[in-house]
Amino acid sequence: MRGRHLICLFFVLCLAVALVATGCGKKEAPSTGPATAEKTKEPVKIGGIFDLTGPTADVGQPYADGAKAYIDYLNSKGGVNGRQVELIDIDYAYDKTKALEAYNKLVKQDQVAAILGWGTGDTEALKQMIAADKIPYISGSYSEGLLDINLCPYNFLVAASYSDQARIALKWIKDNWKESRKPRVALIYNDTPFGKSPVADAKKYAAQIGIDIVADEVVDLKALDATSQMLDLKQKKADFAIIQGTSNLAATVLKDAKKNGLSTRFIGLNWAADEKVIKLAGPAAEGYIGVIPFAFPYEKVPGMAVIQEYLTAKGQKLEEKNQKFIQGWTSAMIMTEGIKRAGDKVTGEAIKAGLENLANFDTGGLSAPVTFTAQSHRGSEKVRLAEVKNGRFEYLTDWIGYK
Repeated sequence: MRGRHLICLFFVLCLAVALVATGCGKKEAPSTGPATAEKTKEPVKIGGIFDLTGPTADVGQPYADGAKAYIDYLNSKGGVNGRQVELIDIDYAYDKTKALEAYNKLVKQDQVAAILGWGTGDTEALKQMIAADKIPYISGSYSEGLLDINLCPYNFLVAASYSDQARIALKWIKDNWKESRKPRVALIYNDTPFGKSPVADAKKYAAQIGIDIVADEVVDLKALDATSQMLDLKQKKADFAIIQGTSNLAATVLKDAKKNGLSTRFIGLNWAADEKVIKLAGPAAEGYIGVIPFAFPYEKVPGMAVIQEYLTAKGQKLEEKNQKFIQGWTSAMIMTEGIKRAGDKVTGEAIKAGLENLANFDTGGLSAPVTFTAQSHRGSEKVRLAEVKNGRFEYLTDWIGYK
């Protein structure tokens, strides 16, 4: 009997040893609960092709800062659909060759799902590749040439095109003209695809509504003197001049216009109208009119309160930012809203469909409401006009179009 007990005890001990050995060698399966699953999701990669050091860096740097800030803000709030957003940005210094290199790196090496781009020349040069690679692309360029849905199915304009901006300025001139003769208008632009983008459309529309275009004045983006162009405007008695350039170009024009005693009124399209123009031009900026698609930091709108909260948490001040920062922030907001609406399958096609689902998308007052459809990627046709009064832009109109 005792032998049987010993045998049973022996088998029990062996079984216990086997179980312990198995338990020690077995790894515990990781938790698949929601919190852990969220942490292991891969980030959504988007690219940024920015001008931080080139001839449009005066507006490109704050734009890029705004875009980066919005991505940081979004990630602090949990990202998009439980995934962080990784912005991989490259400074291409407004060089089309470098833009192509940057694009290829972002798409082929980094495998981004979408891109925030910049200039007109490079965006137009890349449009066939963008379409073939199915990369949703929101650029800092609002060229009318990017709105052909058949040629540019993945390009989206989040604001009124340069051509629409020029048409709105011309319509405002015509509507407010009091004399019996036709108003005389000059066009001032830089010799780049960006500068020339709205010129043909502006001339065509001016002819339609009874405005004489009396001069084309070409001014370099980095010009420090525009005396010869201003003397030509004076000789041709231009009542108004529309500027398609950046802050630096606009400031040079305004200072030399004042120096040479011109009575011409100047109207700057989007990139030629911001706080930097006022700072650089000083008293010469008084009376300058801007075509404004995006809000200024001093506006009391819901979207600005969000930016204020974010900057305060970062130890920064809203009053130290300018309108181009707001523009970059808003552009990144719209792109990531498309990513959000794409759902879990974050592909170029899904993001495109997500963007095309935006209908009167509210940016919190940072821009006009944005609408995209499968037939049109013209996000808005409306802007506001503002005039510099006592060193600050004050609105002349609400949101208006030309139609």
